[in-house]
Amino acid sequence: MKKGLIKATDAFERIVHWSLAVSCLILCITGLGMMFQSFNFIGTLMGGLKSLKYVHNFTGLFFILALIFTIRMWWREAGIFSMPEDLEWMMCAGGYLWHVDKVPEVGKYNPGQKAFFLAVAFFGVIMVITGLIMWFPFSFPVGLVRWMYPLHALGFVVIFAFFFVHLYLGTIGSPGSLPAMLHGWVTRAWLVKQHPKWLREMEEAGMLEVYGEERGTKHV
Repeated sequence: MKKGLIKATDAFERIVHWSLAVSCLILCITGLGMMFQSFNFIGTLMGGLKSLKYVHNFTGLFFILALIFTIRMWWREAGIFSMPEDLEWMMCAGGYLWHVDKVPEVGKYNPGQKAFFLAVAFFGVIMVITGLIMWFPFSFPVGLVRWMYPLHALGFVVIFAFFFVHLYLGTIGSPGSLPAMLHGWVTRAWLVKQHPKWLREMEEAGMLEVYGEERGTKHV
């Protein structure tokens, strides 16, 4: 590990992140295989549509666990918008869509990341509730079960769209972001550009972890 890198995430955060991401991706793929006839070949690859449903349902149980940890872990930092700085960031789209001389400073998570988190949290809960009712349809009124299918499909569309936007912005859309979720360490230059307020707050509190240095070292 290169000296001077700054710790942005710990091991548990990365495990939760990848558990949610992988289970979400598997659910999307297997869900497509059951939802559209043109994607039935996915079921064939897994031994048939019955096997595909088993994979989908039991991956859903893993997704529930990952979602619970995700919401508990990041709600305080990513689930609440901070005004007026977040609004100012949104007014210029964080400099992602057009050139901005000075992007408004925000905390550890910008409004775009907060929106993604809230979408996953809200629609993730909807997917869990609708999925469980669809799994045991005979335990609920027929009228209620019928509503679960379009709601489940709506949740899929929203999460699927946000998933690929997040994938793009976490890689080529924002160079230097991926290491935060691979090994947890990022460059100071990346933090100065993306999260200067969080960097400053961590330094002032003496909580910044810099590779090769004692924790709490002050930087000018």
